[in-house]
Amino acid sequence: MAAIAGFGTTHPGDPEPGDLIEIFRPAYQHWALYLGDGYIINVTPVDEGPPATFASAKSVFSRKARVRMQLLKDVVGNDTYHINNKYDGTYAPLPVEEIIRRAENLIDQEVSYDLLGNNCEHFVTLLRYGEGVSDQANRAISAIGFVTAAAGAFSLLGLLRSRSRETQY
Repeated sequence: MAAIAGFGTTHPGDPEPGDLIEIFRPAYQHWALYLGDGYIINVTPVDEGPPATFASAKSVFSRKARVRMQLLKDVVGNDTYHINNKYDGTYAPLPVEEIIRRAENLIDQEVSYDLLGNNCEHFVTLLRYGEGVSDQANRAISAIGFVTAAAGAFSLLGLLRSRSRETQY
């Protein structure tokens, strides 16, 4: 993992076109794809005006998103970010020219958005690798599955206890 990068023009951690950018928001990470010259492409809620930071609660529950090309520094704001091409060991990145072409074809398009199945990380990994993946969503799905399983187990225990009390009396 690269160190958290700044905005210096000669900083060795500066992103290259096609890099995945992970932006650290207070409660989650937002993902973007670096296009070059300080610009990124990312998804923002349809009804949120620029500069959309995807920081509002409604963005998490939105079903539609708009693909926007924005300055990285405007999207990051006071948050931090780093270059995170973490899936390069699992998926081969597409050629940079193809990544950029695919990304540019989507600018200003409205796309479906789903926190667990089609989020900002899915969007940028689909552009970089041709495969939409999200560890963030997988962790959320696992947590939901665990909570559901635990709730089911507690319900079953409660049912068994109530039945055992009924047979005792």
